[in-house]
Amino acid sequence: MVKHQPLQVYERQLCLSCLTGIYGCRWKRYQRSHDDSSKWECSWFFLLSCSFLLLLIWSYFWLEARNDYNEFNWLLYNRSAVWKDGTVPILATTLTGFTYTAFLMILALCHIALGQQLNLYWIHKIVVLAVLLSTITGVVSIDDFWQDEWDIVIISLQFTGPFLHIGALAVVTALGWVIAGQVVRGERSRLQVVTLVVYVSVLLVLYLVPLFISSPCIMDRSKLGPRPAVFGRRGAPMLAPEHTIMSFSKALQQKVAALEADVTISLDGVPFLMRDRTLRRTTNVDKLFPARQDHDASFFNWTEIRSLNAGLWFLRDDPYWTAQYLSEKDRNRTANQTVCSLAELLRLAARTNRSVIFSLRRPPPQHPRHQLWVSDALKVIQRSSIQPEQVMWTPDWYRKKVRAAVPLLQQTSDEKLPVAELKERGISTLTLHYSQARAQDIRQFSGSNVSVNVYTVNEPWLYSLMWCSGVQSVSSDAPHILKKVPNPIWIMSADEYGLIWITSDLISVAIVIGIFIFQKWKMSGMRSYNPEQIMLSAVRRPSRDVNLMKEKLIFSEINNSVGSTEELSVYTGNGLDTYTHEDIMMPARHAAKL
Repeated sequence: MVKHQPLQVYERQLCLSCLTGIYGCRWKRYQRSHDDSSKWECSWFFLLSCSFLLLLIWSYFWLEARNDYNEFNWLLYNRSAVWKDGTVPILATTLTGFTYTAFLMILALCHIALGQQLNLYWIHKIVVLAVLLSTITGVVSIDDFWQDEWDIVIISLQFTGPFLHIGALAVVTALGWVIAGQVVRGERSRLQVVTLVVYVSVLLVLYLVPLFISSPCIMDRSKLGPRPAVFGRRGAPMLAPEHTIMSFSKALQQKVAALEADVTISLDGVPFLMRDRTLRRTTNVDKLFPARQDHDASFFNWTEIRSLNAGLWFLRDDPYWTAQYLSEKDRNRTANQTVCSLAELLRLAARTNRSVIFSLRRPPPQHPRHQLWVSDALKVIQRSSIQPEQVMWTPDWYRKKVRAAVPLLQQTSDEKLPVAELKERGISTLTLHYSQARAQDIRQFSGSNVSVNVYTVNEPWLYSLMWCSGVQSVSSDAPHILKKVPNPIWIMSADEYGLIWITSDLISVAIVIGIFIFQKWKMSGMRSYNPEQIMLSAVRRPSRDVNLMKEKLIFSEINNSVGSTEELSVYTGNGLDTYTHEDIMMPARHAAKL
């Protein structure tokens, strides 16, 4: 019986083992395969891709929605009556899910690039499906609960669009390596043609996308308007309890141009500052008046309201994650804050020569001041030392009466109306949500001497975008952050952007063509091997047919005039085995003698 030496010497492939092991739990060499992936596994790759793309959009949404995290938590409080930061679990799960799916996507693309068969492990399949379903649930929930916030995605694209385009172009260009490897490999098939057509179509779309990108920051620097003034919305609520004297003092330290507040009328007709319908969130009403903690704030008289503490909640709940950074002096001061009246706010504004803008909430119908609420607010303004032109009057109720009583008040509206109607009502300032502040509308209002104030602007990127759009002022919870933005984050002319666009496209085209040429050259070199050698490289388990093929290959090389001192090489996917002429002929001679 003739015993042959093994023709394969396996070398360790740690990277490939980790790749197939982590993705499909195929740690052994014999478990791997270069065969085409099954339709079932291709379906799972499609689901993985959908999960990744959906999570990418979901992550981008929450990244840009940072401007309104406090608004989200306030909406949650109005539903549950319990203050909690609902963004923390959402951000934690989003980051975990995105990292997980992105890692699996990278592993899957490496499988495809190396010609390995896709075989996602069953635990990964369960997790991917759970991530996909939970993300869909989150999107549907946000669409129901916080539908207006989707506008932040469209608005943010005006600022990030040029850079996202370059990033997407770089990613798709890099994917050309994987696509080229699939297209030039083997015989032409319908799948290869479809893959190539889809890839080229995506590239063409990316090359032409800048034609549809519109951003206020793409402009000549000479046309950039003055820096928008910053209004302290409820003071500086990130640095001190909202609507307190301490909060407004902190805002003045940040050089704000005006102080903004929400005004409610007490049971005895005293205007005071309160955002919520009740006193429960921002005071200790649950301790002093537990039976009335759910009552409307306007059903408390001023003496009762003044007895409440309006600062301890800030230290307890830390709504902006900033209370921990307060000095000991500020912590003691915060713990002793009380509810602020409109008269106190006006005195502070008059003393510091600042303007005041406020919204006025009408008391319920059964309230004794239901018909007198506007008069109560006007009396306080008239009795204060502030100049009337420093007060921006927002309520639309009885506007003619207000203009007649105090003609010098700045008439302000939070309703977006045609310019002619604004002029008819005597309105000189519009206060709009940032989702309503389009650049063309702002230019139209500014051309008609109507100032535009935009709320709520907390992030530097949004402030930069509003600046380029031409707004005159913004209302912010974070004046200390916007104070550090002396110029728009970026601004470029149309010619500069066009140059960047064309250069990026040309570089991408050159790289993609180079990738396809290299992959074609590499594959043509592989096809010059003996087909039987290539078949041997794909062998996983020894068999009688395999041994016969090896012997056939060896003797075919001998017949091709291989010298006695020349080594024969058999290439396998895992190593290089060498034999001399004598090594091969000895078993043959021994068999002939027998």
